[in-house]
Amino acid sequence: MNEPSNIEQPGKASILVLACGALAREILEIFRLNGFDHIELKCLPADLHLQPQRIPDAVEAAVRKCRSDYEEIFVAYADCGTGGLLKARCDDLGVAMIEGPHCYSFFEGNEVFAARGDEEMTAFYLTDFLVRQFDAFVWQPMGLHRHPELRDMIFGNYTKLVYLAQTNDDELSRKAATCAQRLGLEYERRQTGYGDLEKVLTKVSRSGSFAG
Repeated sequence: MNEPSNIEQPGKASILVLACGALAREILEIFRLNGFDHIELKCLPADLHLQPQRIPDAVEAAVRKCRSDYEEIFVAYADCGTGGLLKARCDDLGVAMIEGPHCYSFFEGNEVFAARGDEEMTAFYLTDFLVRQFDAFVWQPMGLHRHPELRDMIFGNYTKLVYLAQTNDDELSRKAATCAQRLGLEYERRQTGYGDLEKVLTKVSRSGSFAG
């Protein structure tokens, strides 16, 4: 990757965050709360998660398209089911990305999530985005809208639904509880805020690069 220029074009963001569309609302709120007006956000379609093998190619294409327009590009994806392929691709491209296996982990905090270990093996997670889009990203892709009888087969080994809440929203909490009921699972709500996502974006904002 070329060395960043010290000359910033007037009105041009110097840093691009290339993100999963499922994180758009949260990232824009982090920008607003922290005054990150020198960072621009571009999102790839959230439904790439339905076919995670497509994520590395989509990220690479976006990085190559945008890299000449910014001093720094940061990829706001975790591994997201790519089996390490996204990290390898980002390393080849010379861009950094968020650590962790998925957004559930970095929202709760990667260290906290990892420490829960085996006790969470039977938990099914939702974020604010997934609560809002439960039917489009969970119910329908699993075919439950056509064959609700598949529910117990698909979720039979789960015991609880854990809603990792980024915001204090009573309506979302009620909807998450309804999602748990629809899946036949116990319900637990945890207030995580933006977790490691905000911490990482703050580092990116302050340094113009990311290391560790």
